[in-house]
Amino acid sequence: MAFTLRQLQYFVAVAAQGTVSGAAQNLSISQSAVTEAIRELEGDLGVELFERHSRGLTITHKGHQFLRHATKILTDVSDARRSFSGDKETMTGTLNLGVTSLVAGYVLSDLLARYRRAFPGVTVSAIEDNGDYLEHLLIGGELDVAVIVISNLRNRMALQTEILEVSPYRLWLPLGHRLVPAESITVADVAEEPVIMLTIDEIEESTAKLLSAIGSRPKIAFRTRSVEAVRSLVATGAGVALLPDLVYRPWSLEGDRIESRDVSGSLPMVQVGVAWRRGSELTQTARDFIGLSQAQRAVRQR
Repeated sequence: MAFTLRQLQYFVAVAAQGTVSGAAQNLSISQSAVTEAIRELEGDLGVELFERHSRGLTITHKGHQFLRHATKILTDVSDARRSFSGDKETMTGTLNLGVTSLVAGYVLSDLLARYRRAFPGVTVSAIEDNGDYLEHLLIGGELDVAVIVISNLRNRMALQTEILEVSPYRLWLPLGHRLVPAESITVADVAEEPVIMLTIDEIEESTAKLLSAIGSRPKIAFRTRSVEAVRSLVATGAGVALLPDLVYRPWSLEGDRIESRDVSGSLPMVQVGVAWRRGSELTQTARDFIGLSQAQRAVRQR
């Protein structure tokens, strides 16, 4: 029996939530319906998509590979439906777009691919930079919109935003680390470990504030602007990392396993969103980009 779109939606929801109960609540359906859909999907594919444990589910390597296909299929179906909502092929113009480093490869890539498929006649001019500079360009009218981390906007009164994704911080650990089997991990536990610090966007500032709140300075083992470098360093045991869940992947480029765990206490949340200058007369290309962003968020939440 071939898998269905509904099974793919349930699978993506479980992968995002990490538990059947969380996915069921997000989808407003019963847990048994989600469990049955995942079981049938695994049977059809002939692989285990999740590892079951007491804390919930962890996506397997095969599951992670299939997740990319499932997300693309759902996105393509959404695009196909949108293609009949109006004649987008004739749309022309320019979209001046900004993006911060953290979200460029994790949020913007799919969004931009969908936009280009929906509006092939629009020329997209994109720039990647830090959030403060992109805010300056938005306020100055040099950018139409930007996809940025909006948790710590400096100019909230001057900008209007639409949240696309909210991601909690989690602890990244190498396979076999002493904290992997722990029932509960605290910020104090993290403070004892060497930290691999990602220095883009607000990550370093948020992590330092979190650890300093318990009177501890981070034991920095390495600073880097590369998420892939963090993955490799954590996987090989050089240190641990506190990062938003949106950039988590269970494998490094070298194929080493990376574990992800919740930390008890009040950890920050990263909000990723699209921003534009408040009160500005948006171009049609910008309005379409914002509308497509809102549609993609709805797809993620289903």
